Amino acid sequence: MPYPFILPTTSAFSYSSSFTCDSHPSLPLTASTHRGVVRDALKKHKRLPPSAQASNLSTISSALASYLPYLLAVDAGLAHRRIGDGSELFSIIQRASPPLSIEWRPTLSDVFIPGKRENARVKVHTPEHEIAFVLATQGYVLTLLARSALQPLYSTTTSLDLYGIGSSDRQVAITTATKYLLDAASLYDYLARRSEQPQPGQPHAVPCADISASTARAQSHLALAEATLLAVLKDDPYPAIVAQDRNKNDKEWMYKAPEVPKVRAHLFARLCLAAAEHAAKAHSLCAWQAGPGVGASLRLGSKKGPEESDEATGGGKVNEGFVRYLEDLRRMSRAKACRFFGIDAELSGQNGDAIGWLHAALQELGIEVKDQPKKSSGFSKFKKEWNDKREDRKIEKGTAWGADAGRLEETRVVEMLEAKWSKQNDTMFSQPITPAGNLLAQMPSAREIHALKPYQVPVLDSRTLEAIRAPPDRSDDFGDEPSSEEDTLKERAPPGSFPSGSSYY
Repeated sequence: MPYPFILPTTSAFSYSSSFTCDSHPSLPLTASTHRGVVRDALKKHKRLPPSAQASNLSTISSALASYLPYLLAVDAGLAHRRIGDGSELFSIIQRASPPLSIEWRPTLSDVFIPGKRENARVKVHTPEHEIAFVLATQGYVLTLLARSALQPLYSTTTSLDLYGIGSSDRQVAITTATKYLLDAASLYDYLARRSEQPQPGQPHAVPCADISASTARAQSHLALAEATLLAVLKDDPYPAIVAQDRNKNDKEWMYKAPEVPKVRAHLFARLCLAAAEHAAKAHSLCAWQAGPGVGASLRLGSKKGPEESDEATGGGKVNEGFVRYLEDLRRMSRAKACRFFGIDAELSGQNGDAIGWLHAALQELGIEVKDQPKKSSGFSKFKKEWNDKREDRKIEKGTAWGADAGRLEETRVVEMLEAKWSKQNDTMFSQPITPAGNLLAQMPSAREIHALKPYQVPVLDSRTLEAIRAPPDRSDDFGDEPSSEEDTLKERAPPGSFPSGSSYY
């Protein structure tokens, strides 16, 4: 957690080839310049190793934030809308129909073509869809920044003070990640509301599921669910205890037992139920998007022309891995709520109810609860240890760790508490264990903790507006750049010649 998004890439485009602006002549050139920076940043990020991508996210976020005001200005000019305080009106003339022909490679939807390992490219013909791709990409970056802030909390090799509930390092990491997730939730909410509004003069359908209104709304719910879970994680000592027990560099166990402070268990349980409801809404919004599109028709063997053989013009469904992640997040959130209800019961001396709530948590996680605990076989123990070590390696390498929405981590915590409380119940309390079904029927309502703030749409300031009133000082040649699939070459050697060392890098 959060979800490990993959950033898309895009083709080059020259705004001057499609638009002219009488009131601000330099606007098309400036928009092309900033878009070129975004394209180059995304292309370089794709080629970085996973361990180096986290440090490059801030560069991409700055490039997207710089490009978006110019893109919105072009869109406002085409729609004859004023921007900022209402004093600026752009007189943009459309020179081509359709005005745009830009390619994006989606990463959240499946748009396949035979013989390709990556998704097919989709064509964007309207500024509205270009804005949607830019906003969606910025949302991906914010979510990945939250992941990079949380990564040390799950590492088994860190030496930072990240396990104590009151430690400053832990609080800073969770607070930073929460801010990024709430910003992403606000951005996706704005994108969803913008996509749901009818756009006059835009007959083109949404090219892929990545930028559909329902996907944006689902991602807003997803970011809000993960931010809600972080509010619980800030004061939840048990995941930190489990991680501390697996950390080879931790020496605190030699002189100090892990502290388990009393938690506001009932409140945390209701917050987890709110996160589960958000995850359920996100899952329902994405699960239905399974209709056949261009990707599906290509897989079925439909014949396309030579120009359409390596690109798609629309369709596709949301990636099954993302839909499965949403379902796993819902299950994990409900299991975490059951665990906190169990902690609340255990603090009240109701050990039978506490163990029953843990059984309900395992049931939510899809794990069979056995009446008579048996010693695990050698193979099952080896398989469990191998899965744990594989997840730990993913965390250290910065790859797709947490792709199970935290189900493995929550399973570790529940199993630890179930073993401890069952031993206490067998030796001291001897209370009957309440059936999980009876407890789930008594589950209270959810409680929200975060409220979305309106997304602040970036606009050009007065200084920039005055600067782009001047005529352009150079030609707009950003549409002549090579494709994002091609390696960057200084020059190409003629066919049959031996490539020199100065031609490639």
